[in-house]
Amino acid sequence: MQIWYRVKDLDRAERFYVDTLGFQELYRDEKDRWMRLGRDGVEVHIAESEVAKPDTDTALAIEVDDVKAEAARLREAGVNVGVVLEIPGAIRILDVFDPDGNRIQLTQDV
Repeated sequence: MQIWYRVKDLDRAERFYVDTLGFQELYRDEKDRWMRLGRDGVEVHIAESEVAKPDTDTALAIEVDDVKAEAARLREAGVNVGVVLEIPGAIRILDVFDPDGNRIQLTQDV
């Protein structure tokens, strides 16, 4: 399965995913303005588009060690994040939004 997000500015999106979320650039096509990014076996493709609309129906899921700590860190960095949701004894989930409004979910088994 591949997840594609459209963004208005590929360089800005790359800084967010790499510097803020810890992804690594796997491939970049400068001519067609798209790239593949990966983190811990999770991959996302990002394409620059003048008609980029936020994708809030699809969510890239990233497992983290501590959702609450990540929520605090990301809020401190000025990232648009939701509220930590928890199903006791099962999972914590946090919605995070990239600069173009695309939704990413951080998850933690509890």
